[in-house]
Amino acid sequence: MAAPSLPFLLASSLLVLLLATLSNAKHFHPRALVLPVSKDASTLQYLTRINQRTPLVSISTVVDLGGQSLWVDCDQGYNSSTYRPARCHSSQCSLAKSTGCSQCYSAPKPGCHNNTCGVIIDNTIAHTATTGDLGSDKVSIQSTDGSTPGQVVTVSHFLFACAPTSLLEGLASGSKGMAGLGRTNISLPSQFASDFHFNKTFAICLSSSTSSNGVLFFGSGPYKFLQNTDASTNLIYTKLYINPVSTASAYTSGDASTEYFIKVNSINVSNEAVPIKKSLLSINRNGYGGTKISTVNPYTVMETSIYKAVTEAFVKASEARNITRVGAVSPFGVCFSTQNVGSTRVGPAVPWIDLILESQSVFWRIFGANSMVQVSNDVLCLGFLDGGSKPRTSIVIGGYQLEDNLLQFDLANSRLGFSSSLLFRQTTCANFNFTSSA
Repeated sequence: MAAPSLPFLLASSLLVLLLATLSNAKHFHPRALVLPVSKDASTLQYLTRINQRTPLVSISTVVDLGGQSLWVDCDQGYNSSTYRPARCHSSQCSLAKSTGCSQCYSAPKPGCHNNTCGVIIDNTIAHTATTGDLGSDKVSIQSTDGSTPGQVVTVSHFLFACAPTSLLEGLASGSKGMAGLGRTNISLPSQFASDFHFNKTFAICLSSSTSSNGVLFFGSGPYKFLQNTDASTNLIYTKLYINPVSTASAYTSGDASTEYFIKVNSINVSNEAVPIKKSLLSINRNGYGGTKISTVNPYTVMETSIYKAVTEAFVKASEARNITRVGAVSPFGVCFSTQNVGSTRVGPAVPWIDLILESQSVFWRIFGANSMVQVSNDVLCLGFLDGGSKPRTSIVIGGYQLEDNLLQFDLANSRLGFSSSLLFRQTTCANFNFTSSA
């Protein structure tokens, strides 16, 4: 028999290599996933892009840390060959804690099918809610080794809610929905952890820049930034609490909140304790009080008496540094001249604010970079807002206070790991390398 020709051998080798590559891709199990997060200059909302549908469409969504699910506008331009409605009484509906079954009186399309289960959809920016159909579709996302993005992986049947266009009110221009990261079975962290069999853990690192992206990780660390800094090392941990009463715009009686709460026991300004009514710092049986973390609030909001106590202490400590208070600039109530304010690695040299957690040795320190907002060349304002005398939650830690801090939500162990300012480590949340190594 004649020996195989060189072209035949080359073709055979290429075929074997292709089959091996396809086999490896099929059996590839990422240990973590990554999404970029941008900051919208107009609304101060944080956005990420979800690659969904067949053919794939990249859609802009507002990141909602405590949101129940991914929801998108299905009224306008939703076309996909892989969309599937979630049929009534199916396991998908049970997973989503469906509120009932829907009927549709027009031609079937995504968001309009008979005998499809419905879920509550919450626009937490506008504080409006509606019900919409639960469905599934293809979602693609990049894996990561913790340093750079890697191979793209796919979830074939990712559950999400179809919303009407009207629910987009108040969202950043171009946004098509919201990406919920909350404590539910169909939030992004839960579905990705289930599909790829990694720890039910995610981390978020918001950039303070509107021109450079922060990052959202699904899965455990490392989370490496430029300067070869692994931000998952040396985290401080505190317990995550569950509010037994939902804080959503609309909910079913008996539902617990899907948002993330921590226990602030006291507040110090420049190591001096601030007098605060302690009962406000706990969640009562009606779901009022406590402290939650939010990406939909641009700044930290405090119950009036807490706000007054903190700002009075801050003004007093600032005066001791010869920092001059000036007139308020909306929406802020306390502002200062920049004249005697120095500069440090962690922002303006102003009194620091400590949120004391489990003990005096476990605290979240807020430096000038996260407390002071530059409103003009001559004026800095304290980035905290008065939330009124009877807010649902006593302290809402907002996005500005989270920027350039890594927050890791370990849901399996119900704990939060936080880094304090990454500026101390000479890096920022904008320093993740989004140039793929794959």
